[in-house]
Amino acid sequence: MEERKKKEGEKASSKLASTMKAGNILGNACIPWKPTLPPHLPPPLSTFRCFSALPSSSSLKTKMKPKRDWAADWISNNDDTVRGFPIFFGGASLLAVLVNRTVTGIAPVADASSSQSRADLLTLGLAVTNILTGLVWLTIRPKSISVVNPLGVECRFIFSHLPDFVVSELLWAWESLSGVTCCRSLVVVYDCRCILQIGVAAESVNNEALAVDAAKLMQGSLYQAAIKSASQSYLANLSLYPGRSELPFLPLNTQVI
Repeated sequence: MEERKKKEGEKASSKLASTMKAGNILGNACIPWKPTLPPHLPPPLSTFRCFSALPSSSSLKTKMKPKRDWAADWISNNDDTVRGFPIFFGGASLLAVLVNRTVTGIAPVADASSSQSRADLLTLGLAVTNILTGLVWLTIRPKSISVVNPLGVECRFIFSHLPDFVVSELLWAWESLSGVTCCRSLVVVYDCRCILQIGVAAESVNNEALAVDAAKLMQGSLYQAAIKSASQSYLANLSLYPGRSELPFLPLNTQVI
C-alpha cells in the first residue's frame, strides 16, 4: 500500500512539473498578434476636387446654334401661296381630265360600263375635294394677336406687415411674369387680405390706383368657382364673361386673366 502511494505521489509531482514548464514556456514565448485594423476611411469632402474639361467658346457656339428648318421657314414666309396649293392642284386635275376626254375622243357623257369613265369620275371627285380644301384654308386663318396697352395708373402696394423674404419672393414673381410674359397687373390675396397689388391698376376718382376689396372679391362667382374646382382658371377673353364687374381694380381694357 505504501509503495502504491509513493508511485501515485511521484506521478502527480511529475504532472505538476510538466504543467509548470508548459506555463513557463507560454509565458516567456512571444506569440505574434496582428490586430484587425478598421477599414480605410475616405478623406473629408473638403479635400476632394473635381476637374472638368470645358470646350472652347467657338465649339459651344456651334453646338448651341439651333438648326433651321428651311421648309418650315419657307412655308411661314409664303403662307398665302401654300394655302392656295390645293386649289391649283384641283384645277389642274379638272383641266387634265377634260383634255384627256377631248383628245381621246371619249363621249362627254359618263358611261358606267367604261373603265375610263369610272377613272375620270374618281379624278373629278378628288379634284373637287382639293378645291374645297383650298377654299377652307384660305377662309380659316389664325387670328393675329396684337399687344394692348392697359389703361390705368401704375400701382405698387405691398402689405406692410410682411417679412422681408416674403416681399422679395413676391417681387421676384412679378419681375419674372412681367419680363417673360405679357402680364401687366398682379394681385395677390391671402388670408382675406390683399398683400400685393402691382403693375397697372384701374384709376379711381382721385386719379389714384383703385384698391382691391378682398372681401367683395372672395364673395364673387370667379373666386368661388376657382376655390370649388381647386385648379387655376384661365379667362381667355374677359369681355365675354359676366364676372368682369367683380374685378373693378384691373384696367378697363384687360384682355386675359
